[in-house]
Amino acid sequence: MPSFDITSEVDMVALRNAVEGANRKITGRYDFKGTDARVEQADKLLTLYGDSEFQLEQIQTLLLPEMTAKKIDVRCLKHGDIQKVSGNKVKQELTVRVGIEQEQSKRIVKLIKDSKLKVQASIQGEAVRVSGAKRDLLQDCIALVRKEITDFPLQYGNFRD
Repeated sequence: MPSFDITSEVDMVALRNAVEGANRKITGRYDFKGTDARVEQADKLLTLYGDSEFQLEQIQTLLLPEMTAKKIDVRCLKHGDIQKVSGNKVKQELTVRVGIEQEQSKRIVKLIKDSKLKVQASIQGEAVRVSGAKRDLLQDCIALVRKEITDFPLQYGNFRD
């Protein structure tokens, strides 16, 4: 019985390269000279540091295209609130979401079941496994999920015949 997995993965090496590229651009910009502007990465957490909220926006305009160039979907980022640090400095945390959260998995399974396609969807940890009798049904299912779920990056892999 053919099956495939719906997952959400982020290439952490490409993410680190994107952060380093953004930091290089920040140090080279004249308007950031003498400021505390930088991006730090700790596993699945990016922290943007700047002197003002405007500077944080400028850092994001450097970081997000770097991530897109490295083929990282920026929809995987969860933007935190802007926090005041010592003095007039500010920081913002961006969480990198890896894996499909439980409520998102339930939403995908419900979408597939409500579509009346002859496939079965089940939650397998941080992935959703879809199996069906024919390959065409699985391709229809992928098209349906791609069309309906647009707020979160999904990958379709581990196809078994």
